[in-house]
Amino acid sequence: MIELKAEQPEDRWEVEALYDLCFAPGREALSSYRLREAVPPVNGLSQVARDEGGILAGAIRFWPVRIGDAAWPALLLGPVAVHPTHQGEGLGGALIRDSLAKAAERGWSRVLLVGDAPYYVRFGFTPLCGVDMPPPTNPDRVLGLELVPESWANVRGQVLRWSGSQTPG
Repeated sequence: MIELKAEQPEDRWEVEALYDLCFAPGREALSSYRLREAVPPVNGLSQVARDEGGILAGAIRFWPVRIGDAAWPALLLGPVAVHPTHQGEGLGGALIRDSLAKAAERGWSRVLLVGDAPYYVRFGFTPLCGVDMPPPTNPDRVLGLELVPESWANVRGQVLRWSGSQTPG
């Protein structure tokens, strides 16, 4: 039995160790990490998954960002990781679906990520046109999801670091 719950401050180092295990060295050099610097993850959306022994099995984080001159608010999903001993069990999908539902309940209207379209399309993500992640990012990997219909319509511009309170939009 796996339990999903909100990430707590005391989970931070264990989650970072999981990300180190699951991702290539140098992951923090990616452009999405520049958007996360000095910005806390969104409370209640970043989650951990623990097995019956309390061992960390997976984690997902969300960060607020803004897009373009109009400063449209959005959530940046990632990273999401599942410990190798739990991969293939659907845990990553459970983390994504559960946290996206919570984001919608809290009034967020749009989510973006940098990832593999064949994996994320099953959750409703599609390629975003006109939304540019800081380089170096392959534009074909910039994907978006509407939590509110048409919330990506007319949203254009560079993805920028968040400033201000974590107000959904």
